[in-house]
Amino acid sequence: MLRFDDRVAIVTGAGHGLGRSHALLLAERGAKVVVNDLGGALDGTGASAGPAAEVVDLITKNGGQAVANADNVATPEGARAIVQTALDAFGGVDIVVNNAGILRDKSFGKMAVEEFDGVLAVHVRGSYLVSQAAYPIMKAAGYGRVVNTSSPAGLFGNFGQANYSTAKMGLVGLTKTLGIEGARNGIKANAIAPVAWTRMTEALLPAEFEAKFTPERVSALVAYLVHESCEASGEVFSVGGGRVARVFVAEGPGWKDDDLTPEAVAGNWEAIMAEQPYVLTAGDSMKAML
Repeated sequence: MLRFDDRVAIVTGAGHGLGRSHALLLAERGAKVVVNDLGGALDGTGASAGPAAEVVDLITKNGGQAVANADNVATPEGARAIVQTALDAFGGVDIVVNNAGILRDKSFGKMAVEEFDGVLAVHVRGSYLVSQAAYPIMKAAGYGRVVNTSSPAGLFGNFGQANYSTAKMGLVGLTKTLGIEGARNGIKANAIAPVAWTRMTEALLPAEFEAKFTPERVSALVAYLVHESCEASGEVFSVGGGRVARVFVAEGPGWKDDDLTPEAVAGNWEAIMAEQPYVLTAGDSMKAML
């Protein structure tokens, strides 16, 4: 059994849905958990300490160790306070699961700047801030695990979610860079693109998804990714309904002409659109351009 005895985990957005499931599973397997949740509505308005406290009560009743935190991930002060909660209660931070998020869905033409910025603030800025606040502690320890929560909407797009999909694809870039920079210090970062029935998705998914696409079927992957035995880093995984798959950004073989013209592009469009054989790294892409 993969266990987390003596490990300290921060799970943001853990008062409901996926975050709640992650926190419960990690605590069940021995982790000391900071359960963070602002306790607001789906659109980010309002606040309540209740949701985080309820999850902590459940963990402690089952014999686990956890503390509640209701700070805002989207502010530097809030992110630092979340990490400080872990330090004060448990003396360290080994794991960060960035799960906090909000929805402000609207079609692109009708979306206000505030609706765009607000979603990016929680998903991207929040993940960055909490990870950065924990990073020096992990670096000093020579060990850390970070999981960011992307989405199929980010990877493939979705109507009415320009803000959300932009944020979720941004987390892919953050994850890959953190994986590169953290390598020398034993810090591994990965991202998940989950499909699960939660209060955030119940209005978007068919009702028949509820029984199959449970949060617990996502948390199993998260638990593995934050375990010390997991060597993967900088990766993205699709997960839902019991299926797990690696998602990768690839570049096709392309077509090259040193005297490139618009007409040449048009005339060789089929070769430009080809998918095989693909390359996976920026370095390989640069080599193909030389």
